[in-house]
Amino acid sequence: MAANDNRMELNAGLMRRAAIASLAISILLVAIKTLAYFASDSVSVLASLADSALDLFTSALNLVAIKSALTPADDEHRFGHGKAEPLAGLAQGAFIAGSATFLVVQAVNRLIEPEPVEQGIVALIVMSVSIVCAVGLIIYQRYVVQHTGSVAIGADRMHYLGDVVTNAGVILALALAWGLGWQVADPVIAIFVAAVLIWSAWGVFRQSYDQLMDRELPDTDRAKINAIVMRHGEVRSLHDLRTRAAGVHTFIQLHIELDPAMSLMQAHEISDEVEREICAAFPKAEVIIHQDPEGVEIHAPMAPWRIANSE
Repeated sequence: MAANDNRMELNAGLMRRAAIASLAISILLVAIKTLAYFASDSVSVLASLADSALDLFTSALNLVAIKSALTPADDEHRFGHGKAEPLAGLAQGAFIAGSATFLVVQAVNRLIEPEPVEQGIVALIVMSVSIVCAVGLIIYQRYVVQHTGSVAIGADRMHYLGDVVTNAGVILALALAWGLGWQVADPVIAIFVAAVLIWSAWGVFRQSYDQLMDRELPDTDRAKINAIVMRHGEVRSLHDLRTRAAGVHTFIQLHIELDPAMSLMQAHEISDEVEREICAAFPKAEVIIHQDPEGVEIHAPMAPWRIANSE
């Protein structure tokens, strides 16, 4: 148990540092892209600036959400505060979609009334620096997500992956518009950036929505749980496996069938052994196991809504 607590504390530290790193990078990128936009008057740079401004907002939101999600369970929140992360993810998805809509409007206006790109070399340097910063942050975030499973950090990482693609597109737009005089490339790339943002928003929204609606864990995880339980020699069968995730926490509930002649103490010991095996495979899981005697029909209490519908 102590080892599991230490691991949780290490993961919490990783998540906090990743959130702070994301916020710091966002502040830097907003500052230098603002300079690049006023120097170049490029709508594609404006698109990238709007994206980074959104990153700044969502990074600050993530920091608050992660702090809340890592708050221990209390008397009013017995299951913890893990859903603060998917709530932050929903907010991210909404703001990303709003930013993309703004970019489309700006790009269409620039298609109708093209304007030349000025000081393209400054913008090119800034966008190159932006890509280097984003790649470094993505590598660190990938490490954090692998160790913690954080939804908020994962959503932020997906957004910065989109940033790398969009920043590369902005560099292409600047090269074509400023270097070759193809002014139409600037707003066209801006529209492309908006499309990437919308795709990113959908991915973040879907993952967050699944957690808020208590969607079951993937089939591979459920099969893994089933295999762990049935690996115990005293477990005859299992049923009513229920799983869900909330932020970095996983909740697993199941019934195991044991020898009817077994003592309550033996059943309790076996249940504890199975729980330890599941927690070893899912370190952030809270596991509830109910013991049933094999071969005895179990009549589960009827849910209130079913009782109302049967009357």
